[in-house]
Amino acid sequence: MDTLSRGSSIGDQDWSEHEGNLTLSDRLKVFKSSNFNPGDYVTSKCHTMNEKEIRHLCAYLVDLKRASAEEMRKSVLANYSAFIRTSKEISDLEGELLSMRNLLSTQAALVHGLAEGVRIESLTAGAEDSTIEDIFDENRALSKIENWLVEFLDKLEVLLAEKRVEEAMATLDEGENIAEEATDRKTLGPTVLLSLRTSITEQRQKLADQLAETTCQPSIRAVELRSAVLALKKLGDGARAHTLLLNSHQEKLQRNMQSLRSTLYGGAYTATLSQLAFSTIAQAASDSLTVFGDEPAYASELVTWAVRQTEAFALLLKKHVLASSAASGGLRIASECVHVCLCHCYLLEARGLSLSPVLLRHFRPCVEQAMSTNLKRIEQSSAALAAADDWLLAYSQVGTRLPNVSSSASLSNLTTSYQPKLSSSAHKFNTMVQEFFEDVGPLDCLQLDGPALEGILQVFNSYVNLLINALPGSIENENLEGSGNKIVRMAENEAQQIALLANASLLADELIPRAAMKLLPLQLTNRGDESSRRGSDRHRVPEQREWKRRLQRIVDRLRDSFCRQHVLELIFTEDGDARLNAFMYLNMDGNAEEPEWFPSPVFQELFAKLTRMASISTDMFVGRERFATILLMRLTETVILWLSDDQSFWEEVEQGQAPLGAFGLQQLYLDMEFVILFSSQGRYLSRNLHQVIKNIIARAIEAVAATGVDPYSVLPEDEWFAEVAQIAIKMLTGKANFSNVDRDATSPTASVSAKSMSSVHSHGSN
Repeated sequence: MDTLSRGSSIGDQDWSEHEGNLTLSDRLKVFKSSNFNPGDYVTSKCHTMNEKEIRHLCAYLVDLKRASAEEMRKSVLANYSAFIRTSKEISDLEGELLSMRNLLSTQAALVHGLAEGVRIESLTAGAEDSTIEDIFDENRALSKIENWLVEFLDKLEVLLAEKRVEEAMATLDEGENIAEEATDRKTLGPTVLLSLRTSITEQRQKLADQLAETTCQPSIRAVELRSAVLALKKLGDGARAHTLLLNSHQEKLQRNMQSLRSTLYGGAYTATLSQLAFSTIAQAASDSLTVFGDEPAYASELVTWAVRQTEAFALLLKKHVLASSAASGGLRIASECVHVCLCHCYLLEARGLSLSPVLLRHFRPCVEQAMSTNLKRIEQSSAALAAADDWLLAYSQVGTRLPNVSSSASLSNLTTSYQPKLSSSAHKFNTMVQEFFEDVGPLDCLQLDGPALEGILQVFNSYVNLLINALPGSIENENLEGSGNKIVRMAENEAQQIALLANASLLADELIPRAAMKLLPLQLTNRGDESSRRGSDRHRVPEQREWKRRLQRIVDRLRDSFCRQHVLELIFTEDGDARLNAFMYLNMDGNAEEPEWFPSPVFQELFAKLTRMASISTDMFVGRERFATILLMRLTETVILWLSDDQSFWEEVEQGQAPLGAFGLQQLYLDMEFVILFSSQGRYLSRNLHQVIKNIIARAIEAVAATGVDPYSVLPEDEWFAEVAQIAIKMLTGKANFSNVDRDATSPTASVSAKSMSSVHSHGSN
């Protein structure tokens, strides 16, 4: 039993539950029947329904209509290529059927002509049985019809000659109606009727050819084109009419494109050409929809035609604009070109024409080539500028646009906060990277953010290699082909060498990541929903974090090279002898007198070097003290780690002929406590550094214990080491001398004489 036909016997809720259990296919079966009658269907459903149930049924039918439209859309998309191919075949078949119709009409005319000839002969033979009056009446009737047919054909000829299309079509329809009426009533003889139909067919074809010729005229206006195409469609040749409509727009587009090439160049040519191409496609789509509606066959032909025109436009633009820009590295020109074209292209999406994939397929290789060439230019320019860089930090001469300020003090503060302080080559490198990201930013649809970020990583790595080569101790700064010219200008003093680190750290920590923010898909909000944009952003966050970590690892290479160079200068002499070795501790116990307790010279120099670098870093890393702290920490760790890992040092201490004695152990202990104290006061004592120092002390104590001596019996209290280390720091920094240092005569520091302290202080200062 049909649920809906039960009317009010079923409540709204039961009826909804019943319909909800049916699939879309089951609900559409009733409409697929060849005998389906909408009026009977609605009457059967509404006959016993009250107002509420009728409204419910209306809502149900509306939902069913939407579901049916969605099903149709999915079916079209799923079988789009087959749909286009079938539509084309149907159009061709319609043309063949029209030709066959004309041929059959001609053959029928011949057959009827032959039959009429036979009938005339029979009439002549039987004329004797007819009266003269009957024959005269019949001839008079035939004469009237013949006269009307002659007048009818003459009128058509005149209308066609004067191109009065509407009147000609009305006359043809009139003739068709007379022919149909004569056929039904049999008021005309076969010969006259056949002659009438043949004449109408010939004149209709003549009118169609005339309309087709009109659509091909270069000077035809839009209104005339639509009228001619509409008339051609009414004549029964819709497929030909639609093709002629599209061809007319295509020929007009090609003529305008040719004229543009000789009058416009550069950006004006791109913008005008893009507007011309997509406005023509939009006009063709509008004309097609106006004349032919949304019939699938015509819509498919329109889409295919629009794709062809877009490809032709893309190839033309690629040939005259993008190819040369890509070869020369003109990324900005290529970016603006693609951006303008896509903006025009997106306007067609409201008409159901999504042509952007066609453009992206042709434009992406050119933009990638332009981007690659631009990155190479950044790398080459950076190398050329580094060869003449004096490695002195300064603000950029080209000021950044600042907010309005009222005082010079505020202006000075804003200048410091808005402008980076870099060397000349780093300023130029930063400017080129900023411009690169600005050019790539509008091209988010091309999904070039990954290659762009990777390319910037490579050029930054190349620039950091230049900075490493600028270090005097770098093994990579050899002469090029014996020319005597260095790859880069050497950073000869500590200030210049720290400036190298300042360049790299500021670029990697702030400037490059800030520029990369321009690649975030902010403009996607205008074309996509917010949830998809947020999902895309969440997907890119881990990638951006990893990219920033890679930037930091590149800077770490420069920092490691810097620390390695300074540690080698500190530990080894110019002749290659180690200044930090085991004998400086082993030889202390050979003397009968107690030594003068003061940190070893190599650690005094380490403290002096770190103090100088801390002062220089304070000026260079304003607002970025963390980087200065990391630099001092790494440099100190490098020295201590070298001591901890030096196998020859520990082999002499642990297995050498002269064992480590009490004085040597005490001196090593003092040196390590000295390092802990000044690094702690400078706030660059890391947990790793503290643990390595403790391990060194513990290993030295074990070496002394292995000789049978109790190491703790010869070591003073920890307070003694802290006191001596503190006195050393004050004296090395000029804040104290022997005369103002309180000493306890019974403490181990009592052995330190004024003369020895002054001499050691003098030696450490030198």
